[in-house]
Amino acid sequence: MIIVGLKNKVAIVTGASQGIGKEIALHLAKNGAKVVVADITDKMLEVVNEIKSSGSQGLAVKCDITKMEEVENMVDNTIKKFSRIDILVNNAGIYPFKPFLEITEQDWDRVLNINLKGTFHCVKAVVSKMVSQKYGKIINISSMAGSTVGFPNQAHYSASKAGIVGLTKTLALELAPFGININAIAPGPIDPTGTKTTNNIEVMEQIRKIIPIGRMGQPEDVANLVLYLASDESSFITGQCIVIDGGFTVQ
Repeated sequence: MIIVGLKNKVAIVTGASQGIGKEIALHLAKNGAKVVVADITDKMLEVVNEIKSSGSQGLAVKCDITKMEEVENMVDNTIKKFSRIDILVNNAGIYPFKPFLEITEQDWDRVLNINLKGTFHCVKAVVSKMVSQKYGKIINISSMAGSTVGFPNQAHYSASKAGIVGLTKTLALELAPFGININAIAPGPIDPTGTKTTNNIEVMEQIRKIIPIGRMGQPEDVANLVLYLASDESSFITGQCIVIDGGFTVQ
């Protein structure tokens, strides 16, 4: 199904070489958007090839979102290639586990720099273009961890994801007068790879049993929500954090 409002829109997706980010990039492309695939690995080239084979346009840009100069370069390359930026999906992030008593200052800074500061960098670099256009859609990928519930061994991760929600709500107020919608998505248990290895089948089965819907989430579940928030169909939604977890946090 073609989502109204995405044809010929220009989207940047960070962390788009695999998992949820890759699925978001492919979904946007299949629905008519021109997609910039930003990541730190060369796998992004494979994603761009898939985008082109679907009949849409794609651009691969290597970008470390913790470095403002690289983010600005990503934006410059996007403008040079496509002349505008309509959609930004801040997906890039890391998902570490470590007991709080063992977390070092270096551990803390690494997670916050990638997950939260990286999101700040991308919004900061893109938003002036959207303001001049009087139009923009920004979707930040948070998590149910931190934004809705707490989990052990994820203090730094949860803090970063809660910070994304706070940033989203504040920016929604500041950017609304410029025609910019900004929302967050908080995924619950997602199987990003679809891998059914001996090691993870048991863990996945235990998680599945406590999800009311009765299955793990898939990257396309998140991508479908991104499509809606990136389209003009969601023009009256801003400043929200939408949990997508199969009912996990309702219990």
